[in-house]
Amino acid sequence: MTKLTGLYPGTFDPVTLGHVDLMQRAVKLVDELIIGVAINRDKSPLFTLEERVAMVEQQVAEIAKTNDTTIRVVPFETLLMKFAEELNANIIIRGLRAVSDFEYEFQMVGMNQVLNDDIETVFLMADARYQSIASRLVKEICRLNGDVSSFVPAGVEKMLKAKFAKP
Repeated sequence: MTKLTGLYPGTFDPVTLGHVDLMQRAVKLVDELIIGVAINRDKSPLFTLEERVAMVEQQVAEIAKTNDTTIRVVPFETLLMKFAEELNANIIIRGLRAVSDFEYEFQMVGMNQVLNDDIETVFLMADARYQSIASRLVKEICRLNGDVSSFVPAGVEKMLKAKFAKP
């Protein structure tokens, strides 16, 4: 039987409980899950690449304790399909929160199929508890001294607070 390798890409700036939920669910679908932490020069992330990788690795370590699936965290700056090919990924895993996500992802799937129709995209619907969570909103809430503990893991909350602490 062919080994099934899934790639879950994202910026993870910061990693949220919604991201963690998708990781926990994705490991049930594949033999190996690769979390691709994107370097996107068009975005201005709050956290450095190293910080974002560390955040994701911390969450992956927790997930790995209760699962036999191999999980790796790999940064990337290439075209997603090229990265998936380099990793020998069979599927790309994406999360959907709302209709607006679907519209964007629908276009992306069409383009990706032209680039490589051997790699499938699998969508996981966001758990109802996490549908409203967006990294950009989490950053804004924290910047304005709001409580983000319902949106991010405890370690990420500490890192967020440190970023917005006034010297």
